Amino acid sequence: MTDVNLSNEPATGAVATHPFGALRDQLRDAAVAFADHPGAVPGILSGMVDDVDRALREELEIFPVCHHSPASALAMVRRLNEKRPKVIYLELCEDLRPLLDELRNCRLPVALQAFAGEIDGFPPEWAPLSVVAPITEASAEYQAIAYALETPGVELVLVDRSTDHVFQWEPRRPAGDTPPDPSAADDDTHAAQSETTQDTAQDEAALHGDAVGIEIGDLRPRFAELERYLLHHGKVRHWSEWWDQYVEQPLVGADYTTYRQVMVMIGSLFRRLRPDPHGRDARDEDRERYMWTRIREHLAESEADPAHCMYVCGAYHAASRVEQFGLGSRAEPFAITPRSESRWMYGLIPSSHSAIEIQFGLAPGAVSIAAATWSKALKRGGVTPYRLKGQQPSGSQRTGRKSGRGRSGATGTAPDTPEAVTDRLSGFLATPPVLDGLDEAELLGWSVDIVRLARRNGYLASTADAIAVFETSILLAGMRGRARPTPYDFEDAAVTCIEKNSVPGRRDVRRLCEILLGGDRIGTVGYHSLPPLARDVLDRLEPLGLNLSARTNQRALLDLDADPALRPCSDLLWILRRLLGDVARPIMGARRLGERSIQESWDLAIGRNQRALVEIGYEGVTIEQVLEQRLRRDAWAPEATAAAVLESVEEALLYLGSRRLADDLGTRAVELLTAERTVDGAPRVLRQIRRLLAHYRATEPELPRWCEGFVTAGYAHYCTLLPTAFTDEDTGVRQVAAMLGFLFSMESFALSLGCDHSQLELAVRQSHPETPDKVALLWAATTHLGLTTRDELRSRCEELLANPLVVPSFPRYISGFLQALEPVPALSPFVVELMSKAFARLPDTVLLPWLPRLITTLRAEAEEMVPTLVREAGRTFPATLSAVDSWVPPWSARPSTGGGPAPGAVSGPAAAAAELLAAHPGSCDAVAGLLGCDAEWRTEDPVGGGGAAREVDELLTRHPATVEAVARLLAPEPVG
Repeated sequence: MTDVNLSNEPATGAVATHPFGALRDQLRDAAVAFADHPGAVPGILSGMVDDVDRALREELEIFPVCHHSPASALAMVRRLNEKRPKVIYLELCEDLRPLLDELRNCRLPVALQAFAGEIDGFPPEWAPLSVVAPITEASAEYQAIAYALETPGVELVLVDRSTDHVFQWEPRRPAGDTPPDPSAADDDTHAAQSETTQDTAQDEAALHGDAVGIEIGDLRPRFAELERYLLHHGKVRHWSEWWDQYVEQPLVGADYTTYRQVMVMIGSLFRRLRPDPHGRDARDEDRERYMWTRIREHLAESEADPAHCMYVCGAYHAASRVEQFGLGSRAEPFAITPRSESRWMYGLIPSSHSAIEIQFGLAPGAVSIAAATWSKALKRGGVTPYRLKGQQPSGSQRTGRKSGRGRSGATGTAPDTPEAVTDRLSGFLATPPVLDGLDEAELLGWSVDIVRLARRNGYLASTADAIAVFETSILLAGMRGRARPTPYDFEDAAVTCIEKNSVPGRRDVRRLCEILLGGDRIGTVGYHSLPPLARDVLDRLEPLGLNLSARTNQRALLDLDADPALRPCSDLLWILRRLLGDVARPIMGARRLGERSIQESWDLAIGRNQRALVEIGYEGVTIEQVLEQRLRRDAWAPEATAAAVLESVEEALLYLGSRRLADDLGTRAVELLTAERTVDGAPRVLRQIRRLLAHYRATEPELPRWCEGFVTAGYAHYCTLLPTAFTDEDTGVRQVAAMLGFLFSMESFALSLGCDHSQLELAVRQSHPETPDKVALLWAATTHLGLTTRDELRSRCEELLANPLVVPSFPRYISGFLQALEPVPALSPFVVELMSKAFARLPDTVLLPWLPRLITTLRAEAEEMVPTLVREAGRTFPATLSAVDSWVPPWSARPSTGGGPAPGAVSGPAAAAAELLAAHPGSCDAVAGLLGCDAEWRTEDPVGGGGAAREVDELLTRHPATVEAVARLLAPEPVG
């Protein structure tokens, strides 16, 4: 193999025309020695050196960073202390600048969010638009922000494209195309995958929702073959592990010049080796043109000295080759398009290490390991980081030194001549990392602590296991070609030495290692940084006396009778339940029309779901306003239905108590009902309008006008659609039954409002169904209207049971009669009779396949059908087991011919009523005239000519015991 000189000395015969000439020659020699086809490789390697030289010679100091990198953060702190810049240009969406002042009220990590619910100029399917930019303490951007906000005389300028431009530059796709792959997003922009990337992710990992993530300085090779090569030869599993071992750890203790050159070189390498299948290079270059244009505009307006300024951007952009790069460029400024008319709202939401890892494709635990590295570097190097005054301490802040030390103004002076550029890359690339005593002590501490954690979680671990973990970590690091065990080596060693055949508790050893190394820290947005709506909610719930900012569930007990002052809290909790779901979960208590709970118990998870509360705050000032807006928006949406709007009417009455809103929504429901051409929502319409009418009749002196309009419109609408619904195969029997239920139950009200009964009768006569269940439903409707008698209906069913060709389909007739219990509840005795005959006479080959359908039907419609059937069955069947043997079904004892009472015969109280009406026919004649019926009185005896009375007399004569027992009960007791 040919030896390649990687020392700091220039190669023989090389002429160093600039500080990196020797390194360029070494890389060119390496390309010739190792590359199979060195045609393009020398150009790539020499181009990397040129990019480093160009970035370092720029008049405006460029600070390259990697996102969530403790090495970048440490280099930033050291450079800020040294230079004390007066202007910092930061690669972050320019419209997020007002949010940065609110960070002092939060506990990191948190995310800056821009949210647009009402969009204009974008495809409707994109709504709502959301962008988040997570901020952690172990990041260079936070250190720059804290320095700028806490140091007098320092200006912080965000120069990246606005959040509106993030979506403006997203390529439009034809309708029906699949969404783009998240890997096709910009280098610093990633589509959130918190709900689909990892099935095991907890709620904390979904804190960012489906927002687009913005990060500063994404350094990851977009050339898949290169990444696989690096992972394989680095003997690591994930890119985060490779970066931590070969870049992060060596740069933590490096000086600023070395750090700067290495980061620009890596950015140049990944930039030159990245393919461009989705046009990402063009978007990245447009971003760079955008940022340099904003920088030059600000320098021209403020007349700031570039020597006192600093440009903080990702290392990828530090190696930019666009024509607008640098202050000395004479290229035309980049044309920045205006923003769209979309209404953007801004706020802070909680973030977490796991949410950042999942959204940006990092290895689990990578951000927690970075935070641990940051804390260790602060202790070892004696560096005091910049922190915002008044900010709640995070986990790493509690372990580091306090930041109470004041910061003086930006009084640093820039040198008159630029600092000479020297080659530090060669020395860095030729120096291997070393394992120092501090790392060994830390590894020993980890080994002892993991055994302690394992014992607490049910593992049978001992001191021997701690020694085994320590030695195995070093062994694994040596096998993987590492001089220093990494947290990933320690994690594998702990699993190997402690994990047995099963996990005794809820947490396995890998999870215990994550807890030991820092765990998943979750940020919190402070009260003063919350939107007005969120603060209003917390203020109004203050009488509960709970810590609503805690991430644990808070149990609230409300005795509304003993303490009526808690009723406003109850009203607010029910609205939160409606808008945010399980954020407020009732354990005891309910809210329905006409009902109010005496006591309530709630589980509140407001602290754990701060993001949902913050995003609600983008929609209004109070929670009631947001609910009203949503109800109106849903009611006037293109897909709104009459049933859904009726439910909104009920919610307006339940949660807001607004008669005005309920009337507006009710009027909208009338419009939607008359415009509907299907009856799919008929069951919901019937259920809702019945409930609303009952409520208004019980609480109001008169019904609202929209109720009258809804009944009259619904009567005419369903009468018109009834014949079609009976014959339409796509319309189920349940929907037809609900239509008939509306027509029959609302008929008296509709007739009083001017509707015509003949319209309903005509609609029923015009209906000609073909399926058995709808035929049975039609027979029930004709029976209710008097077009068919009960005996005729019974004889039809007897004929069906007697016809062998029809017997297999007879269960479908029963299903139709079951659905008929909704519009014709008086048919329940006949339905019980018919089901009894079916179970007695149908063969098992027909009955058994039908039973599952019967059970599912009764279960689905239990609220309406089962009580009616049970009550009727209780009246029909014997109440005791001993009476079953002698029980005779009433329909079996009914004589078929002669001797019995006349079809219209009545007895008992009914006979007295018939005699009264016959004696005073004027009332019946008047009602018949209103209904348009011919009043014809029968001439026969209303009690049936005495036939029934004779049978009763004979029965009582044969069984006198019953009469005697009744006489004894009614006889008064003798006095004295």
